[in-house]
Amino acid sequence: MSDNIKSLSFEDALSELEKIVRDLEGGQLKLEDAITAYERGAALRQHCEAKLSEAEARVQAIVQRSDGTLNMKPMD
Repeated sequence: MSDNIKSLSFEDALSELEKIVRDLEGGQLKLEDAITAYERGAALRQHCEAKLSEAEARVQAIVQRSDGTLNMKPMD
């Protein structure tokens, strides 16, 4: 994955991925541009999935009980 993708926040990566999908669905890209966009989109999707997995792991690791103590609890 390219370094510039790794530096993107989840929200920025998702926004760019959505734009790529719209462009590809529009069918107005030249073949080579469409292939390049698809490759970047695949990398952005992978980045977004990794960011979501990290966030889920953090939530699973810290769950506050009603009495204020912290407990590890997996998300459903």
